[in-house]
Amino acid sequence: MKKVLVVYWSGTGNTEAMAKRLAQGLSDSGCEAVLKQPGEAGADLVKEAAALAFGCPAMGAEILEENEMEPFIAGLGSAELGGKTLGLFGSYDWGDGQWMRDWVDRMKSLGALVDGEGIIAQLAPDDAALNKCYELGKRLAGKAVLAS
Repeated sequence: MKKVLVVYWSGTGNTEAMAKRLAQGLSDSGCEAVLKQPGEAGADLVKEAAALAFGCPAMGAEILEENEMEPFIAGLGSAELGGKTLGLFGSYDWGDGQWMRDWVDRMKSLGALVDGEGIIAQLAPDDAALNKCYELGKRLAGKAVLAS
């Protein structure tokens, strides 16, 4: 069974709900979802995964969470991300989603094949956002199978 690594950080549970729905889309499509917190994941796991998903809410002035997620992301480069299909997701309270646009650009600059523009939900994800996460899981499962 192909493995898709889902690394996420969630302070309130909103991004965690998105990660779990994405994982359901993966498992319903025949892939194993490997859910990890940033401190549990590393470059080796990223490199081994058939496809990836990263989730983090917007923090402060629309940036990634600074103590766990940002160091995890900063530790990755083109050697780990180049050519990998990657889905991004997260929640926010205020702003317009600039953190996600910046994150998508950053991952693309490292060679990741980013799926879409990232999935964002204001505060708790509604059914539409959760359905997008489920569909992202299904798409990543398809990419994981093709990567084999």
